[in-house]
Amino acid sequence: MTCKSRINTIFPVKILIILAHPHKGSFNHAIADVTVRTCSENGHEVIFHDLYEEDFQAVLPDTEIPKNAGVPAIIENHCKELTGADGIVLIHPDWWGQPPAILKGYIDRVFRPGVAYEFAEGDSGEGVPIGLLSAKAALVFNTSNTPLQRELEAFGDPLQTLWKNCVFALCGVNNFYRKMFSVMVTSTDEQRKVWLNEVAETVTQYFPPVKARV
Repeated sequence: MTCKSRINTIFPVKILIILAHPHKGSFNHAIADVTVRTCSENGHEVIFHDLYEEDFQAVLPDTEIPKNAGVPAIIENHCKELTGADGIVLIHPDWWGQPPAILKGYIDRVFRPGVAYEFAEGDSGEGVPIGLLSAKAALVFNTSNTPLQRELEAFGDPLQTLWKNCVFALCGVNNFYRKMFSVMVTSTDEQRKVWLNEVAETVTQYFPPVKARV
């Protein structure tokens, strides 16, 4: 987790919000609802995808692997949304220290070479990629049934490494914040209300209300 650094919002910005949880009554859906509402109320343009609701096809075909490969129209549209986003928010549960497969597939197919990153001329792929995303901030909200101390001591918080270092930093987004809400299975309604208020506050800190022009 890093300190919160807000985007300059004299003008509305585009916020891409991706939800990956199969159960509509999940706390992840509640987080998504608050995130979408807060961004909208702050005057920003929201692009929202519920990957399970949309039945996103997660398997990356070999034909899509090359940088200049043709991709289906739906993937091309996802790529355009990603490159045009000023902010990115991912919401998913912690499953085996990983995101759900459907979200991993979204990363595989949408965070493409030539879209999210590329290699310098003459680099055959062994070097450090150049990040291409123009987003000024990325937020990740997770849920877990593992207490924080055990998560850190036993597992080393693999999701932090994945999202901060392996995905967003590699793709050029260094203003990063992630929060894990736990333990979900024993949480009370009151605790969940507190967490949702924290989500709204965090989203506003990164994507504050659009300032009136004078």
